[in-house]
Amino acid sequence: MRNAEFDKEKVLRSAMNAFMHKGYAKTSMQDLKAATGLHPGSIYCAFENKRGLLLAALEQYRLDRKTEFEQFFSGTQPTLINLKAYLDNVVAECLSCDSAQSCLLTKALNEIAEQDEEIQKIISDNLLMLQQALAEKFEQAKTEQSIDAEKDSTHLARYFLMGIYGLRTFAHTHPKADVLEQLAQQLYHDISA
Repeated sequence: MRNAEFDKEKVLRSAMNAFMHKGYAKTSMQDLKAATGLHPGSIYCAFENKRGLLLAALEQYRLDRKTEFEQFFSGTQPTLINLKAYLDNVVAECLSCDSAQSCLLTKALNEIAEQDEEIQKIISDNLLMLQQALAEKFEQAKTEQSIDAEKDSTHLARYFLMGIYGLRTFAHTHPKADVLEQLAQQLYHDISA
């Protein structure tokens, strides 16, 4: 049997969108066929099953988010300014998504992580990697003397991460844009003061 040829990243990003829109349980193979353009047989051949496709989509999500995060810090701006730009981007994402969509990690964590130890570990590892990347940025901000050198970078990273995922979750209550922006501004103030 020959392997089907397709753009794996494109397929995984399409699957991500399907899972974010409907959730894992409500996303049928027909939904995945429509989203990815692959027939169920090709999905089974490439990913074994729907769960395998979710695992691959979570990995692609991690890679995409890592690249996106790094791009915010690729210029010469001070680290704290870049953290603010990253936070502003999170708010823009929250405001631009329709009510059914969510961050893939948030959606998977809320829906299936407690029933699937492997998925829970993948999500936990993804969040830990982001926390570590944020802690490094807070260390840089301390070196730049834009935040107090006595502050604990790991604690700041955890707090910032909690705020980001709190904003993503709270966005599902459909607050006005200025409410999310004020909450993000308070989060930024808390970490930068």
